[in-house]
Amino acid sequence: MATILITGANRGIGLELARQFAARGEDVIGVCRRPSAELEALHVEVITGVEVTSQDSVQALAETLAQRPIDRLVNNAGILERNALGNLDWASMERQFRVNALAPLRVTEALRSNLVTGSNVFIITSRMGSIDDNTSGGSYGYRMSKAAVNMAGKSLSVDLKDAGIGVFLLHPGWVSTEMTDGTGIPVQESAAGLIERMDTLDIGQTGTFWHQEGYELPW
Repeated sequence: MATILITGANRGIGLELARQFAARGEDVIGVCRRPSAELEALHVEVITGVEVTSQDSVQALAETLAQRPIDRLVNNAGILERNALGNLDWASMERQFRVNALAPLRVTEALRSNLVTGSNVFIITSRMGSIDDNTSGGSYGYRMSKAAVNMAGKSLSVDLKDAGIGVFLLHPGWVSTEMTDGTGIPVQESAAGLIERMDTLDIGQTGTFWHQEGYELPW
């Protein structure tokens, strides 16, 4: 039984990851700002009041866990806000950077002592952060923040490799959640694919970027 911590576990992909991991008997720690009835119904450990953009809040999370070993750290919390050329919202773009790019790094650093040899860090990112894959433009804040977290994940993979800790960037697909206004593939399908990647990737592939369907993505 693995101990798996998931940020943003109260809804969407995070909630479904928690549900599927719990169903197979893993020790799930669901982290979120506010609980949801759906998360509480899973009867997993829930830590609420965690604002991933706040150093004090994330540090309090680390103190609550008190160096408890974590086998899989899943940095899932994220936001999507539309920003088009000619109608750029700078506050929105900065907010997306704080949540999507800085928060996974903040959480990973704060929980570094909980990660041991064989632990893995997963960052739920997006192929919209791939420079090579960008053929449609737009979505400036989201694209830029995801490109930034891809770089953070790559650097983490280098810095943590000697400790035997893997770091992987995972794209969930375009998923039908509140974030996407209900368009996309079923969240159950996305979570199942993500879990399959988490189960099969190893330290020899650390620092790589994967689609939940099973193929590597370009940077």
